[in-house]
Amino acid sequence: MTPDSALRSLHVKISGPVAEVQLLGPSKGNAMGPDFWAELPGVFAELGANDEVRAILLYGSGGNFSYGLDLPAMEPVFRPLLESSGTDARLRNGFRLKIKDLQDAVSSVARCGKPVIAAVDGWCIGGGVDLIAAADLRIASPDAKFSIREVRVGIVADLGSLQRLPGIIGSGATRHLALTGEDFSAPRALELGLVTELADDVVARGRGLAALIAGNPPLVVQGVKRVLDQGAEASVQAGLDYVQVWNTAFLPSRDFAEAAQAFAERRPASFTGD
Repeated sequence: MTPDSALRSLHVKISGPVAEVQLLGPSKGNAMGPDFWAELPGVFAELGANDEVRAILLYGSGGNFSYGLDLPAMEPVFRPLLESSGTDARLRNGFRLKIKDLQDAVSSVARCGKPVIAAVDGWCIGGGVDLIAAADLRIASPDAKFSIREVRVGIVADLGSLQRLPGIIGSGATRHLALTGEDFSAPRALELGLVTELADDVVARGRGLAALIAGNPPLVVQGVKRVLDQGAEASVQAGLDYVQVWNTAFLPSRDFAEAAQAFAERRPASFTGD
């Protein structure tokens, strides 16, 4: 296992058959910056290959799950494409491959052979929703808040929410939340089926669920996960591939630049469709 001291964005603890993965940031609200994207897939690959681990609990630090993509820290990824003339095919393909890398990092959670429980406290925004959608179980504290917020910052959500949520909460609810970008509460998430229960101490409840799963026959548990995933994998990947191409073509827009500037200036954005 990668030494925990070598990780900046995650803290990993293994206690018997249960592994805990805690989001650390280091940006405010556990926002997902370069360290997170580099470290997440390796951690889940190693936990998936560890025969002693039977269940994984995923949760945030500091009272939040995650504020989502760390836009300032990831700005260097977007800048070359935004500043290009739009005719550099090599640059565009490089950007598409970067989206694919981020998608694959989130998908490492879904691909992990061990069941993953996401325990949500505080805010779970954008990429945070992508991440919990890749988990097997989702629970939340009563005051947790969620948002598929990408539409409000000029981005088509491209890391898995639009592909995985219809199978969890249905197409209608996914369209409502993704098109409005509105915030919604933990009780609303429970009503939709995004989370299966609310708990005052959500991490303690997550540990209890992880222990309960870990007490079942491990190959049977892994088989249940594989069988449930089997029908959806191809359609999820097809959707991820499609949004790679869409965002490569349309993300470099005046509206995206306006969203970034408005975010930096802490003001409402004004979009024109350009």
